[in-house]
Amino acid sequence: MAQKTQKRKKHIPQRTCVGCRTVQPKRSMTRLVRTPEGVQIDLTGKLPGRGAYLHNLRSCWEAGLKGSLARALKTELTAKDNKRLLAFMETLDNHAETEA
Repeated sequence: MAQKTQKRKKHIPQRTCVGCRTVQPKRSMTRLVRTPEGVQIDLTGKLPGRGAYLHNLRSCWEAGLKGSLARALKTELTAKDNKRLLAFMETLDNHAETEA
């Protein structure tokens, strides 16, 4: 009797965007991490610390910077953090326009 081998569907980690609250695959989002130095952008997804995820969309970043990101990371965003995150958000917009 021959056994049928069924391929298992590969597990894809899901995360919730703190800006729009939708669930998407982890790899399609940007991870932000709370560190003792402040909030850092974690492009590798491997930095230690409390993390939160945002889509690479301006609307999600704006909503996140209004307060949901600070709440998710359980910290207050400093002016320096906000400036760095806004600069990164601008590079995302420029990068998205060149790909389209």
